[in-house]
Amino acid sequence: MREWIYGRNPVYELLRADRRQMFRLLVADGIQRKGRIASIFDICSEKEIPIELVPRKLLDRIQISNQGVLLEASAYPYATLLDMLGLAEGLSEAPMLLILDTLQDPQNLGTLLRTAESVGVHGILLPLRRTATVTPAVVNASSGASEHLLITQINLAQAIRALKEQDIWIIGFESGPGAQLVDKTALRGPLALVIGAEAEGIRHLVRKSCDQLMQLPMRGRIESLNAAVAGSIALYLAWEARGFS
Repeated sequence: MREWIYGRNPVYELLRADRRQMFRLLVADGIQRKGRIASIFDICSEKEIPIELVPRKLLDRIQISNQGVLLEASAYPYATLLDMLGLAEGLSEAPMLLILDTLQDPQNLGTLLRTAESVGVHGILLPLRRTATVTPAVVNASSGASEHLLITQINLAQAIRALKEQDIWIIGFESGPGAQLVDKTALRGPLALVIGAEAEGIRHLVRKSCDQLMQLPMRGRIESLNAAVAGSIALYLAWEARGFS
């Protein structure tokens, strides 16, 4: 399966990560070869990826938000839970994972992937159904951060049981009864943060599997934060608890 990755940063990061098969680069005729575009040309030349100069209207017919570049590539390479735990072990770090329970908005998923990559998350777990996946829209929303992450689609209940067997603490973030205010001391060790869907929150069975439920303090009048915002704050709090290392 092939797909078109669009946008200068997403295309650049995909080329730099070098985890997919890349077939050809389409570039708007007359585009200035400077900045990111120059870097994209250089990497494609180095990797011997064909470059085709085409009219801008051809790019627009494929994807309107192209920024003058489209890269034809193979589908996103999903990882496994073992890959993620192996990455943490190889870095001599306590595992820090992100579980996204039926998050369906591509923009929210992309935002969380970008934050996860920024704070050094070892892997992201998505459910097998009712979830946004790593599509070109998500790659674009993450500004290409998805290409440097380990992401898996997996049965979350089974995955959580496996994580608990590895002494990884499962912490669900949502507001409501039973959720304590965030405690940074609980975020220091091996952990997996659970963020629920935009409207429904964390599903009942996944919530029951959490070792602890936490919520962010709220001072204003609204009841909750956007899933991507809440998840991003939680990730930075977890990173801070580790001493930003």
